[in-house]
Amino acid sequence: MEAESAKLIGAGLAAIGAGMAAIGVGNVFGSFLEGALRNPGAADGQQGRLFIGFAAAELLGLLSFVVAMILIFVA
Repeated sequence: MEAESAKLIGAGLAAIGAGMAAIGVGNVFGSFLEGALRNPGAADGQQGRLFIGFAAAELLGLLSFVVAMILIFVA
């Protein structure tokens, strides 16, 4: 296997994480809405955790995108 093809395969595998981040964000918001509909009084107290979960999922997606770009253009 040539080095260029190995780079592109690695970048493609790293880019899968960006798609998984979308699934993670959907799970975070879906779980929040499920809990908020069951107990509307506690929804305000859980909103901070909602944004932390959203930020963590997006951070991992952006990190996987950066790794893929580094593999394509730098390595």
